[in-house]
Amino acid sequence: MADDTKKLVDLLDDMPIGMLTTFGPEGPRSIPMARQEVEPDADLWFITVKDSAHSRAIAADPRVSLTFTARDSWVAVYGRATLVDDRAKLAELWTTFAEAWLPGGPDDPNAVLLRVDVESGEYWDTPGGTIASLLSFAKTKLTGETYDADHGTVSG
Repeated sequence: MADDTKKLVDLLDDMPIGMLTTFGPEGPRSIPMARQEVEPDADLWFITVKDSAHSRAIAADPRVSLTFTARDSWVAVYGRATLVDDRAKLAELWTTFAEAWLPGGPDDPNAVLLRVDVESGEYWDTPGGTIASLLSFAKTKLTGETYDADHGTVSG
């Protein structure tokens, strides 16, 4: 299990943008989010706008799902989101990319952190990249054996 968590965290390091799905009163809604930090236990940090539809959805129902992808790997996690008003942590995680939505910088009163405490997750990784993927697809066609991908699950 610890190896699967480490693998998931390592994969997330190369996946800065994910799709966040909230489950508030208006039903499921997905938006892209730029991930700021991944903790060793796979908990995730984002910078977001306090006065937004997804922040209101999280206040009503903290359950969230996040999906990330890279060329040869995929990660899906489920957890509970919390809006965190911690100015020191916000300043630590601040990037100029966040200024596109929050031009006032980390002191903007509408800037807030979003922490996702990951409860479970899965990853799929194709070791060796595109060439290995093509070889696995060819093997599947020729032998009928299933596609070779590294798959793991984690739970908090």
